[in-house]
Amino acid sequence: MTTNKFEQDKASGQSSTGEKLESAHAGFTRRDMMRTVLAGSMMVGTAGSMLAVAGNAYAQTPRRGGKIKIATQSSSTADTLDPAKAALSTDYTRVNMFYNGLTTLDAKLAPQMVLAEEINTSDATLWTIKLRSGVRFHDGKPLTPADVVYSLMRHKDPATASKAKALADQFESIKASGPNEVQIKLTGPNADLPVILATAQFLIIKDGTTTFTTANGTGAFKCKEFTPGVRTVGVRNEEYWKSGKPYLDEVELFGIPDEAARINALLSGDVHWINEVNPRSTQRVKSSPGYTVLETKSGLYTDLVIRQDVAPGKSDDFTLGMKYLMDREQIKTAAFRGYAVIGNDQPIDPTNRFHFAGLPQRPYDPDKAKFHLQKAGVIGSTIPLVATVAAAGSVDIALLMQQSAQKIGLKLDVKRMPADGYWSNQWMKVPLGFGNINPRPSADILFTQFFKSDSAWNESGWKNEQFDQLLVAARAQTDFAKRKQMYADMQVLVHDKCGIGVPVFIVNLEGVSSKIKGIQPIPLGAFMNYTAAEYVWLEA
Repeated sequence: MTTNKFEQDKASGQSSTGEKLESAHAGFTRRDMMRTVLAGSMMVGTAGSMLAVAGNAYAQTPRRGGKIKIATQSSSTADTLDPAKAALSTDYTRVNMFYNGLTTLDAKLAPQMVLAEEINTSDATLWTIKLRSGVRFHDGKPLTPADVVYSLMRHKDPATASKAKALADQFESIKASGPNEVQIKLTGPNADLPVILATAQFLIIKDGTTTFTTANGTGAFKCKEFTPGVRTVGVRNEEYWKSGKPYLDEVELFGIPDEAARINALLSGDVHWINEVNPRSTQRVKSSPGYTVLETKSGLYTDLVIRQDVAPGKSDDFTLGMKYLMDREQIKTAAFRGYAVIGNDQPIDPTNRFHFAGLPQRPYDPDKAKFHLQKAGVIGSTIPLVATVAAAGSVDIALLMQQSAQKIGLKLDVKRMPADGYWSNQWMKVPLGFGNINPRPSADILFTQFFKSDSAWNESGWKNEQFDQLLVAARAQTDFAKRKQMYADMQVLVHDKCGIGVPVFIVNLEGVSSKIKGIQPIPLGAFMNYTAAEYVWLEA
């Protein structure tokens, strides 16, 4: 069988088969893609092509020098330099400053080569990765296959407490297969491996690293300062393997949990770039000279999380009743000022090719809500509902649900928790609360990380054997129509049975100084999917 081949064009840094690549991400089916790669080869360009696209968009020559400050909505003493434990936007931005992955994703969510120079497979189960030569860690040590083997296999060890363990469980074995080559054997076929390897937790660290008081990676910046819950400072890696990059001298990263304070910091010039702009603040930013709002449609959602392993969520009727209690149109208008797309308690958004549009829309129905909540035995009682500004829009959603619940005889006691510490202390630990889930590059990754029975981020504690079986079967299915049907069946299960409610998908809003150039939004997360430090520059 001819080998599927993902590689870089060494001369240009661009895709040698750009026409094929475009079609593969513009409605090209999985069957079409497999047919194309099996007939010849599919090549994806080096990650430097992201910058080329951005540079062309602005028609400017990148400028070296300068320092930028980035403020996110969350930071705590749990902040980490260990990619395996990265869990929040601040973590993702931080680790991407100091480390590289084998692959990354561009604005079309196509995998691009980074530390991998070439990835080959003939059956989507056994993969061979040729590593880029001439790459060194910040301490001067050359990148070797041992570093890659260690970086990936550590996620399988429960003691690592990796946030990507559910993904890493697919790695049956990883070994050096040559002086500059690694072989990965999966437990079953998964043609999405190049996409999976772009997951932030799979960034490459030095073989044997067990402490993370500083960062010793191969990335564009070296760690100058790291104080959990306070700030991170990275300075340019003068020996970076990508010639001419990064452009910035220094990047400072910290959290400002309060959105109003974050906006004030931006507009006063104290920071250059912020995420999680409240829709109510967009006009203020847009009307301020020298600033703009970046709007990116994506699969971002804030979800109602009903723990199904404790009361009252153990009752299926309680779960259904709470879902019927959400007035989605009102949530879109009141909580997000229209910067949202109506959701249907399914985590795959309408922009995703695997979105199941045929799922009947669950309406706001107080009568059905009351019927199910009465069966659950909670009408007339008081139930705490935990919300926080750290989960965008959750406070407004909670208050709207509180009003709806009051009309049918249920009292929801809205508990507003501070952003600081919410993800460590309340998320997934309270019977009724909220999550905030960034988009994932594939349906498989999203389902694996948040809905698989044994996933560390299984928000509601939902366990469904049928879902788990479909998840594994879909990975090996190369017929697009059959795979899409499997994902549709999985969305039905989540919609009907799982203890999460997805009222809307949120338009990602960021505030940014017009002095920052080279921005190319990526619909997976803020700050160019948390990789911006390497690619942007300050105008003269």
